[in-house]
Formats: sequence, structure tokens, C-alpha cells
Amino acid sequence: MGFFDKIRDGLKKTRDNISGQITQMVNSFTKIDEELFEELEELLVMGDVGVETAGYITQQLRDRVKQKGLTDPSRIMDELQDTVAQLLEGDDILHISTKPSVVLVIGVNGVGKTTTIGKLASRLKQEGKSVILGAADTFRAAAIEQLEVWAQRADVPIIKHAEGADPAAVVFDTIAAAKARGCDVVICDTAGRLHNKKNLMDELSKISRIIDRELPGCDKETLLVLDAATGQNAVHQAREFQSAAGITGIVLTKLDGTPKGGVVLPIKRELGLSVKFIGVGEQVDDLQPFDAAAFAAALFDQEGRPPVQAEEPEEEAIEIEEMEEIVEAEEVEEIEEAEEIEEAEEAPEPEPIVWELPAMDGGESEEEPEPEPEKKRRFWPFGRK
Repeated sequence: MGFFDKIRDGLKKTRDNISGQITQMVNSFTKIDEELFEELEELLVMGDVGVETAGYITQQLRDRVKQKGLTDPSRIMDELQDTVAQLLEGDDILHISTKPSVVLVIGVNGVGKTTTIGKLASRLKQEGKSVILGAADTFRAAAIEQLEVWAQRADVPIIKHAEGADPAAVVFDTIAAAKARGCDVVICDTAGRLHNKKNLMDELSKISRIIDRELPGCDKETLLVLDAATGQNAVHQAREFQSAAGITGIVLTKLDGTPKGGVVLPIKRELGLSVKFIGVGEQVDDLQPFDAAAFAAALFDQEGRPPVQAEEPEEEAIEIEEMEEIVEAEEVEEIEEAEEIEEAEEAPEPEPIVWELPAMDGGESEEEPEPEPEKKRRFWPFGRK
């Protein structure tokens, strides 16, 4: 299965929830008007896009339609796809060019944080990079054991301490092991809670100081893992973590099992956070790098669709009202013509005109009497003269 197919299949529920309903709505319109835009905005809000982002997308679409002079509602879906793709464009590349580079992964319990780390490690290893894991989420029950399982699946080393140990100490030992073994990437499982912003900030600040001291000038990514199934709650989580930690990117998981994948739009629009990876399945290779154009195409399922011919600017489109007036005028003309034909058929035939010739003697003319029919000659009796 190709890259696009994986994303398209993973976004099936979201596509049915958003673009499927929008397509049905657009097909019910015969022209582009304000009512169409209002219904479009309502469907976007219902698709977990959020009120602010839905209003922004709708306004961008209005501007596009006006600028291009579009009148055919069937053109809306193409313009909507382009608008979404432009909205999602951003820094979606994982910056890990230094050796070693550090990737810190944070997120609340249950969002798929440990699974994401294992899949990311496997992906980077397939790309030819050497990876080492650090189990720095020491306060969550069974977090270390779960990360060990994924380290075995990805066949990468792991550094761990006892449960309840100092997370910064785990990061320190992981960096030391990475430098000693010549690893390319260090991935650390960090804070999995958000019950106290101060504690979270203190923990991440301590980890950042150790990284800056041990690896000055290295590339460092701080990825926030969010569960797409939580919808607008994922936006709230992103906002809270963003204010407490320096988030550089988002990993959106479980897109294949929820119709709420539209939440990626307000995360980018309202928070300015770029999505780096999306999870579209349970397999190890189902963690896909985010691509704005591919995501928009999969969301609206436009691949393979024949391009819509551009409307010719010199030919002005006839509005529906004008066509109705033309049809009505033609019907009236046909009715009047039929009535004239019917009146002509019912009219009585004109009486024949009798021309009277003048008399030869200059007097009054008299009608010539009609000649009497010639009587048949009878046989006379014999002897009669």
C-alpha cells in the first residue's frame, strides 16, 4: 500500500464526516450564494474544525470565489481542498541533522505516546539512523515496561532507571550512552501528565539545561502527542502544553479510528503548531510524516479525479433567474402564437363577392336571368303537324 493510500484509508471516517457531508450539501445547490457558505461553515464546525477556524476557511473560500468569478458550485470542493492545504502548510520536517540529535516526547496518559516513540524509532532506523531510547517518564505506572517492549520490536537500545527516579538523570545517562555508542538520534519519553504546570515546567527546564550542557548546539525537537479522537479537547491540551513547554511539533494519533481528524486544522490555525507525524493505523509503519497537500487530498479524496475545466472569462454565465425569465418569455410567445392560430381556424368564411356588370344601353343593369333548362323534345302522335 502506497503512502497516499495509507493516509486516505486512515482518514476514511474523517472524510465521511467532513467532506462527504459537504459534497452532498454542495450538490444540492444550483449556484454559489451566501446560503451555501453559511451551511459550509456549519458543517465545518460540526466536523471538529472549530468555530474560529471554520469562519476563517469560509472567508478564504469567499475571497477565492469572488477573485476567480466562480458561479458553478461543483468548483467549491477543489477550492476548499486548496484552502485547507495552504492552511496546513508549515514546518512539518523533523530537524535531526546533528549527531546526536534529541527528540523529547510528551503527552498525557492514553494518547499513544509510548507507541509513537516505538514507531518513530523503527522508522528512523529504517532510514539508516542509529537510535537510542530513554525511559524518562518515570512516574507513570508501567511506562518503562511498555517502552522496553517497543525497544525490542524496533531493535534499538534503551536506557532506564527505577520507577520514580529523576527524569533528568535518565536523560543525562541516555545522552552519555548515545555519545559513547555514536548514535544519531536520542528519543526520550518524558512527562505524561499535566496536573500541575509548574512541576511540568520545572521538569522540562531541568532536562533542557542538561541537553544544552551535554550537547551544545544540537538539534532538539519537543513533540506533543495528541489523540485525534478527543476532538476539541486535543486543542485544549495543545494550548496548555504550549504555555508550559516549548512545543516544536505535533504528533496526531489514532486518526484511523475517529471522525474527528478535522482537529488538525485549528491546531495549526489557532496555535501555530505544525503537525510532524500522523498515526493512521496499528502497524509499525503506520506512523506517517505529515504532508499538507497529501493530507488535504486524502481528506477530500481528490486523487485521480479529472481536472475541472476552467471557466472561460469571456463568456458570462447566465444566472438562473435570467434563464427562468427567458424560458417564461418563450412559453408566453408560444401560447400567443397558438391562440392566433386557433382564432384563425374558428373565424367564419367570407361571403362571395358578386360583381355586377353595367348595362349596355347605359341604364341600370339588370341581372341576366338564368337560362331555363332545355326541355326534352317529346314524340308527337302520328298525323299531328
